[in-house]
Amino acid sequence: MKAPNIDNMEVARFAAMADHWWDRNGSFKALHDINPVRMAYVRDRAGMRDKNVLDVGCGGGLLTEAMAAAGATVTGIDASPSALSAAGAHMGQSGMKVTYLNQTAEGFADTNEGQFDIVTCMELLEHVPDPASVINACARLAHPDGDLFFATVNRTWAAYLLVIIAAEYVFGIVRKGTHTYRKFVRPGELAAWGQAAGLHLSGTSGLRYIPFGGYCSLSRDTSMNYLMHFTRKG
Repeated sequence: MKAPNIDNMEVARFAAMADHWWDRNGSFKALHDINPVRMAYVRDRAGMRDKNVLDVGCGGGLLTEAMAAAGATVTGIDASPSALSAAGAHMGQSGMKVTYLNQTAEGFADTNEGQFDIVTCMELLEHVPDPASVINACARLAHPDGDLFFATVNRTWAAYLLVIIAAEYVFGIVRKGTHTYRKFVRPGELAAWGQAAGLHLSGTSGLRYIPFGGYCSLSRDTSMNYLMHFTRKG
């Protein structure tokens, strides 16, 4: 039996930060800052109301809840029980309705193939041993003509200097050790993995983020963070 596509050290690292998922100025401040832009990117390209949506690697539920608030029926899956506990606790406070499950993309795809109008996978690929396997599983989970969205960090020197050195070690915006440079994913790699999984590339956008002041917007520059939109053709 193939081992789960999980890096246990990554899961443990995020488990240690589980209490901070919904702290707007805590360890996940950057995710809070970029979440409205990620949400708008998905909504503007695929719609949201009355869609059946899966959020792969949902963490504490930041994007998951936002999509539910926009009128989607949302399922969130994650390998970290601690993150899902934080997501469930916040859902109880917010009144949102989300189904949270402790699953990997690959395991969930074995029993839910072709079930979702939209599949999102944000900031997960750079934290798993085999990102291509996640993309393939996401492709299986989307129904024919479904939309898939991935967000990750480009493997460039600019990303190394700003996402790791500056954000983690100089300014402390992100907890030290959150990112590993060799795990960053170049757009060409992500596009090739998507094509191999039978997906059609519909668009790519860079993400410009200025931590001080929390400014975030879409950009033509993909040298750091970027989003990629695929469709699954029936």
